[in-house]
Amino acid sequence: MSTDQVTAERLVAAPAERIFALLSDAARHREIDGSGTVQGTSSESEPLHMGSVFGMSMKMGLPYSTKNEVVEFEPNRRIAWRTTGLFGLIGGRVWRYELVDQGSSTIVRETWDISRDRQRVALRRGNMPRSTKRNIERTLERIATVVEGS
Repeated sequence: MSTDQVTAERLVAAPAERIFALLSDAARHREIDGSGTVQGTSSESEPLHMGSVFGMSMKMGLPYSTKNEVVEFEPNRRIAWRTTGLFGLIGGRVWRYELVDQGSSTIVRETWDISRDRQRVALRRGNMPRSTKRNIERTLERIATVVEGS
């Protein structure tokens, strides 16, 4: 990995508002997660906004939980959250979604940004960037399936 970001994008046949509503509902993240690690929210979900903090129950072999804080928020255009775990000792990666309105369709761009992650050096090595790219592509496919079918 030569940069601190992995990005993929896809044209989705749905308006940005519908896609943004899906992304800003943490309770629906399991539905769109292409990695299979998201198990659900760890508390009652409410619409996300700038500064929202939400917990996620995760499983990658063993169960664990994350704390997520919305760090970028522009309705119908951009949402991003920073993920940490173990009381902030690990993590700091940002998951960002950018939406570019194309009329009846929307370009959806997802980015995994580890530029401020405590494990950045380790994450840049090995298979993690490649598997993250595949998982992002699967997530974009799932987003399209959910919003194009509604």
